[in-house]
Amino acid sequence: QVQLVESGGGLVQAGGSLRLSCAASGRISSINFMSWHRQAPGKQRELVAVISNGGSTNYADSVKGRFTISRDNAKNTVYLQMNSLKPEDTAVYYCYANMLVRGYPGDYWGQGTQVTVSS
Repeated sequence: QVQLVESGGGLVQAGGSLRLSCAASGRISSINFMSWHRQAPGKQRELVAVISNGGSTNYADSVKGRFTISRDNAKNTVYLQMNSLKPEDTAVYYCYANMLVRGYPGDYWGQGTQVTVSS
C-alpha cells in the first residue's frame, strides 16, 4: 500500500505559524515532485507550493515570502512552513506526490488537513 499522511494542521490566530508535514510510505521507487495544495469552501483547489527532487521550488503569489516548502528525500517527507498566517489562508491543505511505484508513475494525494486562521 502506498499512501501520503499529512499532519500539523490546526487553529491559529492571524500572524501565527504552523508547520505541515506529509510522509509518503509504501513500495516507492522514487519521488519526482511533491507539492502542497489548498481548497477553501466554495473555491477551486489551488497550488500553493511545489518542490522537485533536486530541490527547486515554486510558490503561489499569495504565499510568497510567507510560506516555505522543503523536502527530506531520505524520509520521503515534504514540509510546509507557514508564517504570518492570514484568515485568507484558511483551507484544507492537501499533499501531492508524483511517484514511481514498482516502476510505474502515479499521482498520489493525502487525505487533507484543516488549517484555520482566526482574526
